[in-house]
Amino acid sequence: MAGVRRFVDVDEALVAERFDSPDVLAVLSDVEILVTGWGCPPVDATVLAAAPRLRAVLHAAGSVKGHLAPECWERGIAVSSAADANAVPVAELTLAMILLAGKDAIGLRERYRSERTFALGEIHGAIGNFRRRVGIIGASRIGRRVLRLLEPFDLTVSLTDPYLSAPPPGVRLLALDDLLRHSDVVTLHAPATPDTHHLMDRRRLALIPDGGVLVNTARGSLVDTEALFAELVTGRISAVLDVTDPEPLPANSPLFELPNVFLTPHIAGSQGNEISRLGHAAADELERLVNGVPLAHQVLAADLDRVA
Repeated sequence: MAGVRRFVDVDEALVAERFDSPDVLAVLSDVEILVTGWGCPPVDATVLAAAPRLRAVLHAAGSVKGHLAPECWERGIAVSSAADANAVPVAELTLAMILLAGKDAIGLRERYRSERTFALGEIHGAIGNFRRRVGIIGASRIGRRVLRLLEPFDLTVSLTDPYLSAPPPGVRLLALDDLLRHSDVVTLHAPATPDTHHLMDRRRLALIPDGGVLVNTARGSLVDTEALFAELVTGRISAVLDVTDPEPLPANSPLFELPNVFLTPHIAGSQGNEISRLGHAAADELERLVNGVPLAHQVLAADLDRVA
C-alpha cells in the first residue's frame, strides 16, 4: 500500500467486495486503475459501463481469467498479473517435493511410523537423487522456474510442451508419452484448459514406471482422479497432490487413507508472508504505468487460450 500511495490517490478504506454496492458505484465513474486480488468480483460489461475512465487492471494474484470479461481487452484496458510472483512459492514447493520423492521420504516415513524402528545403516537401494529422472509437463512460468531451480542438482531433466520448439540447455525435449515412460518423478505445470482436462488419464498414468511419483501443484483437473486412484491403490506409483479434482476432496475420499499419497491443502501458491511479494509486484506495475513504461507482466488477449 505504501508503494501504491506514492503514485496514485487511493481510498484505503474502500474494498469492492461487490461492484453493485452503493459506496463502490459512487466512485466507479472516477476510477482509472483497479488493483484486484483473489476473490475479486467479476469485472464485466456492466462494471465497465459504470467505469468509463478505467484504463488498467493490476491483479495482485495469478490468473485473471476468472474475473475479467473479454470486454476489458476489447476496450483496450491494460491488464497485468502477479502470476510471475506467485510462481515463486509454487516452484519452491515443487522442488522440495521432487527431492523428497527422490529419497522416498513419504513411503519411508510411513514405514517408520508403522514399524517404529529401522535398521541403523540400512541402505535403501532404489532411492536417491543422483541422476534421478525428472519429467516436467509444461514450460509455464512455474515450469520454467522449476527448471531453473533444478539446475544445481545431479538430475536428468526432461520437458514436454506443445508450444516449445527448443528446450533450455541440458534439458531433453520429449513428447508427452515418451516423457512419462522415461521419468521417475513427473511434475505437472500445464494450465487448466479444455485441451489439458484429464491430461493424465488412465492410459498415460500407466506409462509412468513402477515406483514413479506424480507431483501436482498445478490444477486438479489435469488428472483423472478415478484413474489415479486405480493406480495408487495397487501401490505401483505414488503421488504428491497439492490440488485435486474435486477440491477440496470429499471427507470420505479414499485418497486420505493411502500411504503412498501425500496430500496438502492447496498451499503451493502464495501464503502468509509470500502475499507481500504479490503486493510489491502490483505496486511495481503501477509505477511503470504512471511513468509511461510498458508493463512487465501484461496479459494480452492472445494469451488467454493457453495460460492458467
